[in-house]
Amino acid sequence: MPPCSRPVACSRSMERTGQTEGALLALPWVPVNIGGSKLLAKAWFGDTEYQLLLSDLNSVWEEQMSTNSIEHRAQVLNKRLRAPVHTFVAHLRSVAWPFLSRQSCEQSTAVHFLLKHQGGHLTITLKSELGDVPFYWEFHCTPASVAVVSRELVCPLLSMTQVLHRHVGELTALLLKKDAEIQDYKENGAVLSRGRLLTEPFEEETYRRDFNQRLSKMLPDSLEFESELQELYVSICAARTARKRKRSGEYSSASVGSFVPDQDQTSCVPTGMRTASPGSNENYTRQQVEDTQYADTKETERLLPAAAAVPPAVTTNRSVMHPKKKKAAGLFQ
Repeated sequence: MPPCSRPVACSRSMERTGQTEGALLALPWVPVNIGGSKLLAKAWFGDTEYQLLLSDLNSVWEEQMSTNSIEHRAQVLNKRLRAPVHTFVAHLRSVAWPFLSRQSCEQSTAVHFLLKHQGGHLTITLKSELGDVPFYWEFHCTPASVAVVSRELVCPLLSMTQVLHRHVGELTALLLKKDAEIQDYKENGAVLSRGRLLTEPFEEETYRRDFNQRLSKMLPDSLEFESELQELYVSICAARTARKRKRSGEYSSASVGSFVPDQDQTSCVPTGMRTASPGSNENYTRQQVEDTQYADTKETERLLPAAAAVPPAVTTNRSVMHPKKKKAAGLFQ
């Protein structure tokens, strides 16, 4: 293999992984019922790969399959069936994705799903027909990593709570403004013609207290993710992704020009922090006492710019010592 082949392959693999994550993040969680088990699901099917996420809010499971993995599993489960990988994925997309994405609420009689719990793993068995030939498939879902759970569930839901809280605050401000407007109408002689439209002034604290007391009756017993919440989830994920890209671009732009390459390629130091090499002094190893005084002088000049009257102590020949340099060093001993 050429030296550059492996880095290129790794780069392409990372690029595909990023594209898969972005495609999956753009999809909402939807409630599904598999074999009597209620779950939240996210499924993405590409041309030759797919990724599946399932959660019961106690655990999160995932499976991500590449081209080679799909080909191997298809041969194991369907020994007499031979077809390109994109044909298998296209068939899975047509029979599994509508069910896992709630695009079709009714399960086809020709498609059968079976869910099995095996330790901490989930296995979904799928039986269907591909070209009048029985086709079997298994989704082997393992516990998702903390990074996946954070990216796909925790962070978006926390952002949703913050956005909804702000939404409630704006609605509260609008109600208070409407009450002030109605009160102004009344003070100017306006009369309500229909009594059924009469309302009491909105009191924020009273409403919040009553709402919190009714929370126990409002919490759903089953996993539900209404369509409006799904739309909000997708919008928030898109906004988070756009902000992340913007910050990444700003960071990259700010980093350009911060450092300059070193001529000897031994270090990468900002322009204003270059130091002289000890090898540039001809008598460096011979006059240690003078070097100590020289270092003290340089440190003093760096910390106290006001002492500009003191001439530099750097000379090409250490055997010739300037009297003023000794005087400057003695002042701060």
